[in-house]
Amino acid sequence: MTTPRSATDEATDGTGSPAAPGLLHLRAAGVSLVLDTRGPLLPRVLHWGADLGDVPDAELDEVFRTSVPPVASGSTDTPVPLSLVPEQSAAWLGTPGLTGHRDGADFSTAFAVTSVETEHDTERDGAPVAHRVVTRATDAVAGLDLRLDLEVLPAGLVRTRAAVTSTGDGVFALGTLDVALPLPREADEILDFTGRHLRERSAQRHAFVAGTHLRESRRARSHDGTLLLTAGRRGFGYRAGEVWGVHVAWSGNTRTFAEQAMPTGTRLLGAGELLLAGEIRLAAREAYESPWVYASYGDGLDELSGRFHEYLRSRPQHPRTPRKSLINVWEAVYFDHDLDRLTALADAAAEVGVERYVLDDGWFHGRRDDTSGLGDWYVDATVWPQGLGPLVDHVRGLGMEFGLWFEPEMVNPDSDLARSHPEWILQAGGRMPPEARNQQVLDLAHPEAWAYVFERIDAILTEYPIGYVKWDHNRDLIDAGHSATGAAGVHEQTLATYRLLDELRARHPEVEFESCSGGGGRADLGILERTDRIWTSDCIDALERQVIEAGTGLLVPPEMLGSHIGSPHSHTTGRRHDLGFRGATAFFGHLGIEWNLAAASEQERADVARWVEAYRTHRDLLHHGRTVRADDPDPALRVHGVVAADGREAIFAVVQVATGVWAPPGRVRLPGLDPATTYDVRPLAPGDEVVPRHRNALPPWWTDGARLSGRTLGAVGVQAPNQFPEHTVLLHVRAV
Repeated sequence: MTTPRSATDEATDGTGSPAAPGLLHLRAAGVSLVLDTRGPLLPRVLHWGADLGDVPDAELDEVFRTSVPPVASGSTDTPVPLSLVPEQSAAWLGTPGLTGHRDGADFSTAFAVTSVETEHDTERDGAPVAHRVVTRATDAVAGLDLRLDLEVLPAGLVRTRAAVTSTGDGVFALGTLDVALPLPREADEILDFTGRHLRERSAQRHAFVAGTHLRESRRARSHDGTLLLTAGRRGFGYRAGEVWGVHVAWSGNTRTFAEQAMPTGTRLLGAGELLLAGEIRLAAREAYESPWVYASYGDGLDELSGRFHEYLRSRPQHPRTPRKSLINVWEAVYFDHDLDRLTALADAAAEVGVERYVLDDGWFHGRRDDTSGLGDWYVDATVWPQGLGPLVDHVRGLGMEFGLWFEPEMVNPDSDLARSHPEWILQAGGRMPPEARNQQVLDLAHPEAWAYVFERIDAILTEYPIGYVKWDHNRDLIDAGHSATGAAGVHEQTLATYRLLDELRARHPEVEFESCSGGGGRADLGILERTDRIWTSDCIDALERQVIEAGTGLLVPPEMLGSHIGSPHSHTTGRRHDLGFRGATAFFGHLGIEWNLAAASEQERADVARWVEAYRTHRDLLHHGRTVRADDPDPALRVHGVVAADGREAIFAVVQVATGVWAPPGRVRLPGLDPATTYDVRPLAPGDEVVPRHRNALPPWWTDGARLSGRTLGAVGVQAPNQFPEHTVLLHVRAV
């Protein structure tokens, strides 16, 4: 149902019944958002958080009336509102929502709402939307029109974006267009993430203080950026404590900030695209639309995270078929491509039950190492005189799907492509940017460059029966300017990448695409609209993956997290781990193998086969259930798991990441189960093997299992076994 109205007409609440004029109460899955759209100022959020229930009209009006603050000393004579796009003209002197100018003028906007449209129980791009509010406003003096979209999704997730259109003479140079959501005073602690290549998603916490905590990503990827910026009650954890978080669904440059404005102490979360100077210049009738900013609320991080997972699973393009186990050959062979060696690896993979075989970097023209060939997307005839056909046929003859690696957005200066078309390389001021991994960035906003890349990938996917593409992006965008104009080009590069993926997916709907960016550098919801999983990190060390996957998994569900069993000796850290630890870590994601199985022992291959079989047996639960995490008091222990949607089954991992202060480690709680259901709890093979510190390593219940209610398992738990550090045991929990 769509209901257009003017800014002063009567609104409707989330059920479509009359509400206080201009006040919208939008509800879904335990979340309420109360939006004041009465104008003439831009809409503002009066409440975003816990469900308020079926609020009577009179009480909804009281929510507004009792939210108006008194005037503070030294302030303006009227209260200062915080709108979805904060404006200085309304006396907001924190971070403004829109900045820009028209030849120095029109630097401050004063939008007046002209219409508000509401829809309930509708769809966008095939995915359900519980409530949609579209607000339009204009500033005749500045010559700008504004459209604000706000949606509440069935999972309780909120998303919002803004679009600005120039209606005046000349060019409006846009600086920023951010959206903001208010926080209550109770949100007094900030949690976000930082990191680097091989060490993504490292959490950092600190108090919410006066000023702005700003996280900017200027790389067009985000190894060091934060997928989520959250704020909540001090000490909030996975299972409890109110928490609010935002995410920018954009694969280019982004900005996310938490702010406490003074003197009122108003707290907010804001976000948008980070625009480089001059990237958006709007002539008359030209428009810019910001990316979606997703916002989630929860009692604990698990609830906040679960809303993202539920939304992603509701989309029509979300992968529905069982997530095939795979082997990727990179750490097995690197650039040493040889048909006999690669077919032997395929034989070993098929022997252990792998379902997909992925040929990584090194198959195309001139690519014997990482210094040359990138961009020349033709099969190298010196290595593959008969093309890829013999390997593809062998792999498929073994019953496996064939996958292939590309890095379409990059180019080696030492390549036929770069020599023929240096004007296709992103650069500023007539100078080449510093190389990274011997690479430069191909300007996909150049029509001819885009057409070349599309034709080459399309040709390869047409020639061979390929079911999977690993799409890599191995360097930051530095000095990313269009060579023809010198203008900054990250925004257009991002849109061109989206178009390329969209067109290839339309041409080859049977192909799954993986987003890899030196590992987890591009894991946002913008790229995940177009890809079926992410490569979570180039680091496969199972200990490092405990941190990396926990952070990434707050946004991305397990079935979209590529997690591989690496070799016994980690190529990136030098650590050695037993197969149980490596297997149990990969088990909870989209499982793969990155190990030269042809060189592994017969016993090692037999053990890998047990892990692959266990994954295939339990992946329906692992990839459709609710991810849960315990707030264990011992920093040496991590407890996490997946609970079936109906609560009848669960699998938990008890991970000893370091030596503990206590021995034995004590009881571990198993959260998220149905309190009224009785469960049988016992170790799950092959994750039931414990390396004993001494002969009494196992608790008495271990051999015969235990029967306990979900309430008891969540409140009391079960005694964990003694384990060496960097070891994991799995527990299988089933309703009796």
